[in-house]
Amino acid sequence: MSFLALVAALLIEQWRPLADRRYLFAAVASYAAFLERLFNVGETRQGAIAWLIAVVPPLLGVGLVYTAVYNTSLLLALLLNIAALYLTMGFRQCSHYFTDIRLALKEDDVARARDILSGWRGVSCGHLDREAVTRLAIEEALITSHRRVFAVVFWFVLLPGPTGAILYRLAMSFDRRWGAQTAPELESFGKFASRAFAALDWLPARFTAAAFAVVGDFENAVYCWRTQASNWPDPGLGVVLASGAGAMGVRLGMPILDKSDVVDRPELGLGESADTGHLDSTVGLVWRALVMWLLLLLLVSLAGAAS
Repeated sequence: MSFLALVAALLIEQWRPLADRRYLFAAVASYAAFLERLFNVGETRQGAIAWLIAVVPPLLGVGLVYTAVYNTSLLLALLLNIAALYLTMGFRQCSHYFTDIRLALKEDDVARARDILSGWRGVSCGHLDREAVTRLAIEEALITSHRRVFAVVFWFVLLPGPTGAILYRLAMSFDRRWGAQTAPELESFGKFASRAFAALDWLPARFTAAAFAVVGDFENAVYCWRTQASNWPDPGLGVVLASGAGAMGVRLGMPILDKSDVVDRPELGLGESADTGHLDSTVGLVWRALVMWLLLLLLVSLAGAAS
């Protein structure tokens, strides 16, 4: 059932991508703001309590609904899984940014590519040169494919029904709301949300990195993973980026110019500087990794059905 639900959700999103999720995100943000006002007294323990209250009841509710539906109708259970994946995966949610950047760079319209990248990253990129724009677009594409596709699929397969996919996306949302904030009043309160998401993302990140290595340059991907990933500010994403860069034979990371200051970033990958050809390689890498995951899931499903 997991394989059928995943394939159906991917096909539906390719046919009609759900680009507008603002109402769903607004509801989660309002829920987080309410819990923040209720529990935030500047302590980590209250943050942990708020996170558990934010995540556990919805998961229990979804689990109970799925169990009841599963016992009633396998078809309805399948449809519930498809709907949950359609809402949580977001395979096409940000891909238009990457597609538009790739098209702009191939037309030598660097200014337009900068504007699109600024909208994607949420920070001004008007000072970047062509190579830096290309490099950052590849990084964003690898991160997006991991967090909005591969990690969601990993937890969907691992936990019953749609609970895994919903758990991961909720954890990511509350990490962004509380854990990733630099506001002093959230520094202690958001520690648990940050640690919880890091724990949930640890294993999926390595599965994503392994998939990139298998479908790309395996030797370079593993070498970059082992020697460079830990240098990245977020080691979890470092694993994904280092493996992806090594698999494609491109150099990512490295310092970038932020207005008048140079932001020092460690180098990831090996080989050539990023250019438009590597944008095409990024698309191929992600799709090959996704196909590999689907084939593995199909084999597991067939083995389970035959046993």
